[in-house]
Amino acid sequence: MPHSSDSSDSSFSRSPPPGKQDLSDDVRKVQRREKNRIAAQKSRQRQTQKADTLHLESEDLEKQNAALRKEIKKLTEEMKYFTSVLNSHEPLCSVLTTSVPSSPEVVYTFHQPHVSSPRFQP
Repeated sequence: MPHSSDSSDSSFSRSPPPGKQDLSDDVRKVQRREKNRIAAQKSRQRQTQKADTLHLESEDLEKQNAALRKEIKKLTEEMKYFTSVLNSHEPLCSVLTTSVPSSPEVVYTFHQPHVSSPRFQP
């Protein structure tokens, strides 16, 4: 039985007729645009999320910076206070004026505190 070249036989038709080709191209174009639209939307969401995260991190770092600056100020004031206490105490201190260390490694020997600070009691 000879084989007929019927147009309904799909094994021989490699491309759709011109009208169907245009429709197929339009469908692919619409699908590609939709896929691209979704990808762009996801990209914008990721970008927004990243910006939000960076903003929160920046705020946190600013708070830490402010706290550290406050601590530096407090410690600087404390150092000034102790420096003035030491400067006023050194001329009167019998331990510092009478005791000369026997070896260069030992500068001060503290057996018990002889200066009491009203600000910093244990």
